[in-house]
Amino acid sequence: MSDMSHNNTNVGMQRSVVAIAKQDNKLKAVKLRKQRGTLEVLWTKSNEGTDADWRLFAAECGLSLESPVQKDIDSDRAVVVGFDSTGMAFYRVNVPAVRDEEIASIVKLQAETLLPLPAEQIEMTWRANRTRNGQESVTIAAARKEQLQGFVEKVQSIKPTEILLDCEGIVKSWREFFSGNEINAVVVSTNALNTWVCLAEGGRLSNAVVLDTGIEDFSVGGIEEQTETTERFAQDMRSVLDLFGYDEQADLPVFVLSDGSAAHVSMVSSLRSAGLNARVALPETKALSAKSELSVESIYEYRVPMGLALMALEVREDGLNIFDSLYSAAGKEQKKHWLYSLKAASAIAAAMLVLLIVVSYAIDVASPGAIEKHFRTSGSDTDINMLIRRQKIIKTVAQERPDLLDLLGRVSASGDRGIKLESFYFKKGQPVSISGQASNNEQLYRFEKSLQDRKNIKDVKMNSSPDAKTKKLKFTMTFHYKNFTK
Repeated sequence: MSDMSHNNTNVGMQRSVVAIAKQDNKLKAVKLRKQRGTLEVLWTKSNEGTDADWRLFAAECGLSLESPVQKDIDSDRAVVVGFDSTGMAFYRVNVPAVRDEEIASIVKLQAETLLPLPAEQIEMTWRANRTRNGQESVTIAAARKEQLQGFVEKVQSIKPTEILLDCEGIVKSWREFFSGNEINAVVVSTNALNTWVCLAEGGRLSNAVVLDTGIEDFSVGGIEEQTETTERFAQDMRSVLDLFGYDEQADLPVFVLSDGSAAHVSMVSSLRSAGLNARVALPETKALSAKSELSVESIYEYRVPMGLALMALEVREDGLNIFDSLYSAAGKEQKKHWLYSLKAASAIAAAMLVLLIVVSYAIDVASPGAIEKHFRTSGSDTDINMLIRRQKIIKTVAQERPDLLDLLGRVSASGDRGIKLESFYFKKGQPVSISGQASNNEQLYRFEKSLQDRKNIKDVKMNSSPDAKTKKLKFTMTFHYKNFTK
């Protein structure tokens, strides 16, 4: 381990993070410090053998395995680990531009038609990327729950503050250390035996695919073998860009992260010969302070943990946090506030009930006169009887409010796994309209019948037509829901 910092005292306003990631069966770690907007790499380290033991490696990095949480040792330091995303699947779907809580239900519905395993075996997360023509682009990341739990068991002795996806670290590293300024681009990061192809939109990971061609394939063999490798790689890349939804592939820049080796130049040449807008992306040492003393080759070698460290140093509200329900860093549990006393809880409940009634009134789901009458007869004292009376009002109001999440759940439960919904339209006074794709007529008719049999759904009508491109049936269905659509 090379320590490139000789004076850590009196630095003031500093934050540091240790990031560990696994590449080519080798664990690599960096300690990155951010001080007054300047980034400094304090040290880098990698294990020498191929047997990657997270606990032993963390100890070699100077991390205590006894503290309940790493930040207890140094209040300004965090520890993050990167999950090898090779076993993950990424999907892109478009959903109507609606509220976040409604998007969640729609995304879950879409994901169930895409995922190859039952929902109880899969862990997933999602992030909305951009809105275009009334549709929101959503990235879904999914993996086997058993695989994620196995990784948590490997790293929990380190007690990391976060577990992040290594492919998100790749995109972050490209932007900060490889001069990645383009709004939309493809970032290619090669390992010895495979290659990550990451779609970055708006500076964030939007989709990702791993190819089984690595840097070793471009470094060994004769001319004939090399020609076969380059042609296969270019063909795979064109297929990936098709998957990403980019028909005009020559307009989308493709950046191959490189340390300047001839193998990377060969990769770029094969892509340019195939008509892609590919170029080599070299690290920029100017992104770091002069104290870091890090070479171009070292920045490239530690590109993944450096990207993860940068992510940990920033405030993020919409990361692909697939480990949220599987791992929680020690010390993150919030202590119960004094407001949880019975008396305070009663007062808060009364205030919340009043707020809920006011909101219900504002969106015109109940008679203003009826609510006002209930308030006049309820008295002004905050007691149990008043709370009960107000609760009855809210129950009455709720019965008159359309429950879109319930409706989406009913629609989701009606379809087979092959049904893919693409749009959902609801407006009071008009029939609900949904559209999507089905694999065949039999599947579509089962969906129609199942929907018709659902409680509170009536008069289901369907139109369908074959899609020449996908060879599937595109359909539109309309129906009435309770009394809101008549």
